[in-house]
Amino acid sequence: MPFPRSSGVLLHPTSFPSRFGVGDLGDEAYRFIDFLKEGFQQYWQVLPLGPTGYGNSPYMSYSAIAGNPLLISLDKLQEEHLLADWDFGSIPSFPAHKVDYDQAISYKTHLLKLACQNFKNQAEAKQKKEFTKFCEKKAKWLDDYALFMALKEVNQNASWMQWEPELAKRQPERIAKATQELADLIFYHKFLQFQFFYQWSHLKTYANKQGIEIIGDIPIYVAQDSADVWSNPDIFCLDEETSEAALMAGVPPDYFSATGQLWGNPVYNWEALQKQNFKWWIQRFEAMLDYVDIIRIDHFRGFEAYWVVEQGEETAENGEWVKAPGDELFAAIRQQLGKLPVLAEDLGVITPEVEQLRDKYEFPGMKVLQFAFGSDPGNPFLPFNYQRNAVVYTGTHDNDTSVGWWNNANDWEKRNLWMYLGSISNDGIHWDLIRLALSAIANQAIIPLQDIFGLGTDARMNFPGKPEGNWEWRYQPNMLTSDLSTKLRDLTILYGRAPQKK
Repeated sequence: MPFPRSSGVLLHPTSFPSRFGVGDLGDEAYRFIDFLKEGFQQYWQVLPLGPTGYGNSPYMSYSAIAGNPLLISLDKLQEEHLLADWDFGSIPSFPAHKVDYDQAISYKTHLLKLACQNFKNQAEAKQKKEFTKFCEKKAKWLDDYALFMALKEVNQNASWMQWEPELAKRQPERIAKATQELADLIFYHKFLQFQFFYQWSHLKTYANKQGIEIIGDIPIYVAQDSADVWSNPDIFCLDEETSEAALMAGVPPDYFSATGQLWGNPVYNWEALQKQNFKWWIQRFEAMLDYVDIIRIDHFRGFEAYWVVEQGEETAENGEWVKAPGDELFAAIRQQLGKLPVLAEDLGVITPEVEQLRDKYEFPGMKVLQFAFGSDPGNPFLPFNYQRNAVVYTGTHDNDTSVGWWNNANDWEKRNLWMYLGSISNDGIHWDLIRLALSAIANQAIIPLQDIFGLGTDARMNFPGKPEGNWEWRYQPNMLTSDLSTKLRDLTILYGRAPQKK
C-alpha cells in the first residue's frame, strides 16, 4: 500500500488561537500537535503556506515557495531576544473567532520590522552566520522574491505589470540598480523568510517526533502578481504588450458555481517548460519537500487537461479543455527526485484519462462525503465505491462544515444519508460523518477541525466564488479539550487507523 491505514486533521495555521489576531507558529501550534498525538492522529494537513495578497487566499500567493510572514510568532521572536515586552505596547482587541487581516497585518508588520532592526544591530555572530547560510542556500528563489517584495513596497503594492517598464521587463541594469537602492528592504524580506523557515522547521521537527507527518498543499497555478511570473515570464501564457494573463485558468460550471470559476491565474506555457525539462516544477517540488512530508496537489486534473479562458472574459463559461503533459512532468520529477509522497486532489470533471494518470503514479485520490448522497448508488463518493488507495474527507476547506452542510442539505440528501447510516446519533451529524470517514476502506481519512468541534456554517473556511470574507475562521484555546482527543482516539483505534507500535 502506498500509505498505511491512518487518519489526520485539516487545519490552516491562521486558525490557531493567538493574542495577535491571527494564528501563528507559536505555542498554540505545538499544543495542537499534542492534541493530534493524544487523538492517535498521524497527519496534520495545511493549506498553502505562502505570502498572501488581496483577499488573503493561500491559493493566490506572491510566491510558490516563500512562507507567509504573517505566520511568524512574535512570542518566538521575543524568546530569541529580537523583541522585548515593552515593544508590544497596547495590543489591539482582536476578534475572538475570526482573523481581521487588515488589523493583524498592521500590528504585526510594525513589530516584524522592529525585530529585523534589532537582528541587524544586536544578533549574535552565530545567528548572523545562520542567516547568511540560509540566504545562500535559498538564493535560487529568495533573491528574486525579496527584490519583488521590496519593489512592491516602494510601488505602493501595485502589481508588477504597473511598475516602470524596465523593472517589469527585468532589464538587467535597472534590476542591478534597484537591488542596490533597496538593499535594506531586501534584507528585511530575507529576514522574514529566515524567521518563517526557522520557526516552521522547529515546529515540523516537533510534529515528526510526535509521530505526526505534515501534508502540504501545492496549488497547480501561481498568482499573476507573483515573483514567479515576474521572474519566469517565458513559462507562462502572457500578453506580450501588457504582461497580463493572455490565457486564464479556471474550471467550467460545476457543483460550486453555475458560471464556473474564473481564477485569473495565467496558465503555463507547457512547451517552454518541457524544453527546460520541467526545471521550474522540479525545483518547486524539491523546495516543498524541504518543509512538508507529503504533498497534496491541488487541481490535479489540470495536469492531464486544463480549462483555458481567453483574456477579457468575465466568467469561466466560454473556455476549452487543453491537453497537458502531466505524464512527462511526473516522469521527470520521479527520475530526479524519486517516488514522491503525493495525494491528488482529483475533484471536478474527472475523465478516465485523469484517473489513468493518477493511478499510473499511485497517487491516492480524494473522496468527499458531502458529495456522496445527492444521486444514486453509482456515486463515486459513496464509501462502498472507494478503493483502498484514496483519502476520504468529511469535507474540505471549500465545503461547508458537516453541521452546516446537513442543515442546508435537501430532503433527498438527508433521506439518503439517514438510510445509509440507519439513524442519526445523539452525538450529532458531525460525529456520524466522522465515523463514516474513519470506517471507510480508504487508507487515509482527514477530518477538518471544525467538524471535530461540531461547528456550523459560521466556521466555514472558504466559499468558492466569494471574493471577500474567506480564510478568517479561528478557534479559541478552551475548545481543544481532552474529551475530544479521547473520543477521536477511541474511534481511530476502533477503525484500525491508530499508529502501529514499532
